[in-house]
Amino acid sequence: MRLILTIVIFALIAETNYCQVLTQPEQVHLSYGVAPTQMIVTWVTFDQTDAVVEYGIDSMDNSQEGYTTKFVDGGPEQRVIYVHRVVLTGLIPDQSYVYHCGSDLGWSPVFWFKTMKSGTNWSPRLAVYGDLGNKNGKSIPRLQQEVQRGNFDAILHNGKEGEVNNHFYSFDIGPAHIISFSTEFYFFVEYGWQQIVQQYAWLEKDLREANKPENRAQRPWIITMGHRPMYCSTDDSDDCTHKESIIRKGIPVIHAFGLEDLFYKYGVDLEIWSHEHVYERMWPIYDRKVYNGSYEKPYTNPKAPVHIVTGSAGCQEGVDPFVKNPPEWSAIRISDYGYSRMHIINATHLYMEQVSDDKDGDVVDRMMLIKETHGPYRD
Repeated sequence: MRLILTIVIFALIAETNYCQVLTQPEQVHLSYGVAPTQMIVTWVTFDQTDAVVEYGIDSMDNSQEGYTTKFVDGGPEQRVIYVHRVVLTGLIPDQSYVYHCGSDLGWSPVFWFKTMKSGTNWSPRLAVYGDLGNKNGKSIPRLQQEVQRGNFDAILHNGKEGEVNNHFYSFDIGPAHIISFSTEFYFFVEYGWQQIVQQYAWLEKDLREANKPENRAQRPWIITMGHRPMYCSTDDSDDCTHKESIIRKGIPVIHAFGLEDLFYKYGVDLEIWSHEHVYERMWPIYDRKVYNGSYEKPYTNPKAPVHIVTGSAGCQEGVDPFVKNPPEWSAIRISDYGYSRMHIINATHLYMEQVSDDKDGDVVDRMMLIKETHGPYRD
C-alpha cells in the first residue's frame, strides 16, 4: 500500500511539473507600439493560458490582459504553440519599467524595459543584423551582454518574415523613418503576384507620405530593411550576384515592381540587407554605378543610396565566401561572424560600425554618413 501511495504521489508531482513546463512563458520579447506611450510584450507557451503582464515603475502594481493565437508548426511534427501578446498603454516616454508575463499557471522571471523617447530630437542607438539562428548563433552572447548593459534602444533583426501577415510596415524612431518589407514575395510567386503588387503600392504610398516637406523635415533619414539584397559580391548564385537582380529590376522581362528606381526616386538614404552571410558595405550606388559625394568624402552628401549587407550574426549555414575580385561598387567585404551598430546621431549624421565576433568584439568597419540635405536624388 505504501509503495502504491508513493507511486501515485510521484506521478502527481511529475504531472504537475509537466503542466508547469507547458504553461511556462518562453521566448519573451518586446516591440514598440505606435507611440512612445506603448510597449508590446510577446511570448509563447505550449498550452493554452491567459495572457497577462504585470508591470510598474518600482513595483508591478499594474496589470494588463492581452490575447492569444494558436500556431501550428508547418513541419512534420505539427507542433502546437500559443503566442501571447499584450499591448501596454499609457506609459511614460523614456521611463524604465519592471514586468513579468504569463498567468497564474506560470510566470516569467522579472524583466525590465525602457519606453521610447518622444519627439525627434534624440539619437537612437540600434543593433542591426540578419540571419541569426539558434544553432551556431555566434553573436548571441555579445548581443545579450550589450542589451543587458542598455547599449541599444532597439534591435533591427533583418530576417526572413515568418508570419502569415504584417510583411511590410514602417515606424518612426528619433529623426528616422524606417521601412521594413518582404523580399520573399519576389521568389515565391506560386502564392500569387498580388502580394508583390500590394506591397509595391504600399511602399510608394509610405515613401510619398514620408517625403512630404513637413514629414521629411521632422524625420529626414529614410532607412529601408529587406532580407535579400540588390547587390552583393558573394561567390554563389543568389539573386544579388546577377546584373538583372529581381529585387533591383523587378519581375523578369517586363521589369515591373523593381525597388531600386522606387527608392532612388524618393531619396532613401540607407538600405539594410541580409541573406548573404557576410558583411559588405557598398559605395553610394544606383544602377550599378558609383555616386560618391566626392573622391575624398564618398559618404558626405552622396548622390545615391548607401547599401549595407549585414547577415553574418551566425546560423547553421556558416559564412559565405566572396568572389576573388570585388566589383568597383563594393567598398569593404568581411567574412567574420558579427553584427552592426547604428547610431542615428542627428538630422545630418548617421554612424554605423561592424563588430567582429571572430575578433572578440573588435570594430572592423566604420562609416559616417553625412547628409546636409535629404530628399529625392537628381541625375
